Amino acid sequence: MLTELNYQDWERSIRTTKQEVIMQETEFRVYGYRWVMLSVYMLAITINQIMWITFAPITIDATGYYGVSDLKIGILSMCFMIVYLVVSIPASWIIDTYGIRAGVGTGVVLTGVFGMMRGLVSDNYSLLLLAQIGIATGQPFLLNSITKVAARWFPMKERATASGLGTLAMYFGILAGISLTPFLANGHGIDGMLYIYGITSLVIAAIFFLFARERPLTAPCHPDQEERALAVDGMKLLFRNKNFLWLMVIFFIGLGVFNSVTTWIENILSPRGFSAEQAGITGGLMIIGGIVGAVVMPFLSDRYRKRIPFIIIALAGATAGLAGVTYATNYALLLFSAGAFGFFLLSSGPIGFQYGAEVTFPVSEGTSNGFLLLMGQISGIAFIFGMDGFKSPVTGSMTAPLFVMILLMLVSFIFSSRLRESALLIGPDKKDTI
Repeated sequence: MLTELNYQDWERSIRTTKQEVIMQETEFRVYGYRWVMLSVYMLAITINQIMWITFAPITIDATGYYGVSDLKIGILSMCFMIVYLVVSIPASWIIDTYGIRAGVGTGVVLTGVFGMMRGLVSDNYSLLLLAQIGIATGQPFLLNSITKVAARWFPMKERATASGLGTLAMYFGILAGISLTPFLANGHGIDGMLYIYGITSLVIAAIFFLFARERPLTAPCHPDQEERALAVDGMKLLFRNKNFLWLMVIFFIGLGVFNSVTTWIENILSPRGFSAEQAGITGGLMIIGGIVGAVVMPFLSDRYRKRIPFIIIALAGATAGLAGVTYATNYALLLFSAGAFGFFLLSSGPIGFQYGAEVTFPVSEGTSNGFLLLMGQISGIAFIFGMDGFKSPVTGSMTAPLFVMILLMLVSFIFSSRLRESALLIGPDKKDTI
């Protein structure tokens, strides 16, 4: 009799468990419109990054056009890093408090309005710099929203892929700016090029507000995966989280290395006899490698529901690639190293963003995303000036500061082994797609 009762209890327990699973599976839906939302968001990031990198590939022509020094042309891009340091935390607060349309929309409006202003004041350097600062103010509203858009519209099993595509838009914008700007400047003049970019930014702003939605009709995840702490409360939780502190150090090193290497790529390679054209191709290949990596690695991370192994692999591959860029004297080896460096280092970004959002739950995605990018902006400024300050005074070689960066990348690789997978990632994540 006791055995029969136990069996009945067990059978009842199994039926209850099955019912709970069925309820979980029908608890939420994932909507196809998420790809429309992600696409318009990617357009906004792309044009903003084109605006940032506009003057980098035409520095010599721009100095002649405006009658200013190379440094002043460099400030047109450098101001984005400086402004980010000031605006990042307020931008994250607005994103977390008022949502995607208000947060991303602010970045879209600033990019569109001040992007158009660049075309209208294209012959005045001071007003152009003011317009650049306006666009730079909009950048944190866009970049800090990457994981917010992913979490609001995508289920857990697709979020690294969505973050990867959002990050991919950053890399594509840089590549498009480097490739298109010289062509447009030669064909239409610097004023015409700026006007074309301004019109494009206004068109993209209109597209965003036409198609962007705050959230789907129903959440793409379980309720316990959706609730988030706002920016002020979230900051307190961030600095108590050991995994996130390690991740901040990794981003500080990784983004700083990438920003400084891409900034000084011609100066890095010319002492070894490589031409400016070869340096340009090398820099472009880094970005192309990053674009491929930002698609492949986050997809694999979602496929296997793991973050840490892919972060470790990415940092190991990026360190080896950086060593090749530092010491290669053969052009083919240099190109291979540059492609590997971009593929692995830039692919670690979206996985790291998503891991940071998961491991700090319930901290808002905008807050965690913003702090990681903030680390990269701080180190980018420091590393760029550091590489220039510690280059060889005789030959101009940057091998010594690059060697230090290789050591720093090894440190970040060691730190990555201390990270632990988030419990949020390995929880159940069922969905119905309509």
